[in-house]
Amino acid sequence: MTANFIAYYRVSTQKQGQSGLGLDAQRDQVRNHIASTGGMLIAEHVEIESGKLSSRPVLAQAIVECRRQKATLIIAKLDRLARNVAFVSSLMEAKVEFLALDAPFANRLMIHILAAVAEHEREMISLRTKAALQAAKARGVILGKNGVNLAAQQKAKSLQFAETVREPIAQWLNDGIDTLASIAENLNRAGYQTPER
Repeated sequence: MTANFIAYYRVSTQKQGQSGLGLDAQRDQVRNHIASTGGMLIAEHVEIESGKLSSRPVLAQAIVECRRQKATLIIAKLDRLARNVAFVSSLMEAKVEFLALDAPFANRLMIHILAAVAEHEREMISLRTKAALQAAKARGVILGKNGVNLAAQQKAKSLQFAETVREPIAQWLNDGIDTLASIAENLNRAGYQTPER
């Protein structure tokens, strides 16, 4: 029997939504996976919303459609779904099958841990951005447009770091290393360091 999928894509800004930045990559990943498994993509939903917000009307619509069509909700990356543990938990309680392509074999515990890591990184991005802006201000940098540029640079650094640790964390979870303390220990042992503020 052919598996039916409903795709959910999320970008954080209107500009990304219009330009396709990030959206095209998500769509390609989802379509390639479905093609490789012989499944069928029956709908795609795009939401332009911050990952920290839990009010997602487009995602709610996709979930309703998944229930009605008995389809699996498919996303390219877990952090596109949410960077909020409570939100991911509520989705899991909604009894909708979902597949995150960056964690395809993840069980419930692994998904909670990956969501916790994504939520933590979101908080760290915010803290590092604020610290970088305060440091720049203390050095006499006039913010305004410079502040926007510094914030964007800080966010890009944080996201790049998150991408470098995503694969090792997923592998450790797969190997049964499933507590935040043991993951942090492995990251330290492997030489990963959080970006400087």
